[in-house]
Amino acid sequence: MAVCIAVIAKENYPLYIRSVPTQGELKFHYTVHTSLDVVEEKISGVGKALADQRELYLGLLYPTEDYKVYGYVTNSKVKFVIVVDSSNASLRDNEIRSMFRKLHNSFTDVMCNPFYNPGDPIQSKAFDSIVSAMMVQAS
Repeated sequence: MAVCIAVIAKENYPLYIRSVPTQGELKFHYTVHTSLDVVEEKISGVGKALADQRELYLGLLYPTEDYKVYGYVTNSKVKFVIVVDSSNASLRDNEIRSMFRKLHNSFTDVMCNPFYNPGDPIQSKAFDSIVSAMMVQAS
């Protein structure tokens, strides 16, 4: 399903980035960081309308030739970015929403851990296993 999943802090530095295949990791870092501009535009546009403030899912941020980039922002302004292969046409919007919900729930579990310092990179095995289940298994 996903080829890259990233969690970006409120101050726009990465808390967690994982990609499959790993040889294109630098390209995915670039893709995630360029998507932050679109996320900021959508957040500032949402702030104008009161009805849309509770909508955390930002939808398709931008498509590229090879990938589609989706975004999600939490109430605490932590951003989730999922990069999906463009050739996967069977992936629906509600499936992407479901992936973000799972990711958000797992992120909440990480934040509730008393040994986790907010702002540190995420190194939770449980969070990593949830992300691994969402990633495309490269053969």
